[in-house]
Amino acid sequence: MVPVSAGEVMASDNPPDAVAGFVSGRQEWALVWSDEFDREGLPDPTKWTYDVDRNAAGWYNQELQYYAHERKENAHVANGVLSITARREQLRSMPDYGGQDYTSARLMTRNLPGGEWTYGFFEVRAKLPCSRGLWPAIWLLGVGGVWPDDGEIDIMEQKGLTDADKLSVQAALHTKAYNHAGGSMGKSREETHSVPTACTAFHNYQLRWTDQDIVIGVDDVPYFHFQKPHHARRSVWPFDRPHYLLLNVAVGGVLGGKVPQEFEHDAMLVDYVRIYSLSVVEKKPDGATPASVPASGAQGADTPAISH
Repeated sequence: MVPVSAGEVMASDNPPDAVAGFVSGRQEWALVWSDEFDREGLPDPTKWTYDVDRNAAGWYNQELQYYAHERKENAHVANGVLSITARREQLRSMPDYGGQDYTSARLMTRNLPGGEWTYGFFEVRAKLPCSRGLWPAIWLLGVGGVWPDDGEIDIMEQKGLTDADKLSVQAALHTKAYNHAGGSMGKSREETHSVPTACTAFHNYQLRWTDQDIVIGVDDVPYFHFQKPHHARRSVWPFDRPHYLLLNVAVGGVLGGKVPQEFEHDAMLVDYVRIYSLSVVEKKPDGATPASVPASGAQGADTPAISH
């Protein structure tokens, strides 16, 4: 680990007692954006668009999928649930086909009205695919368009290398200083959490993001904490700028692993997405009264140059 520069304090990775109640006061929060998936057919185009930018060139991290645009076989809403489905198939007729043997979908809120936020409480209720070889994710990217400089918050991602991987999930942060591609202060900040029924039952994947820290949990239990360092540089804390939400199921790749020969299709099911403004005022140790923490929107920018 590279030594911390003068005036900068390292952030903690494990949840201290201070975040044990990270969903307390929830009844007072203001819901600012949601999708209950109560319309049949393709996802609501006023809330979701599709990331297909790298189909022809191939996706990062050795991923094997073609991400389809407005294709019900890969993204479909029925009976109050969104299904993001990965399939073994080739879409040779598509103009941006890049030779992939699998299809899937990558939904995002970028550049849509109200679809970018700075701070808030994010909750996504989902059931994950059980198949090895799949890499589902619920995450945020900074709108600036440069990865990892503009930040990435992984609320949930699940490896697919082994059957055991399907019994847990992980949370992670990526910044210019902390990233797996060679950050100056070490690898990405991440933690793994056991969820034995992740692919057989729905669970609530949650993020509490303020101007002072980021806490990630499952079913109201926090397991990841990153506190903003004192006098943090942007390379360490780019999380004071708007981010947008992504939902996707990648195939293969560095965290998905080898796809079994017998694989045909599997899906991440999403019951709802809810985003709240943190209107609860917390008392600081010095007795000062901080301002409430909003979930605010902003205009977007280009797709990041690299991300998972």
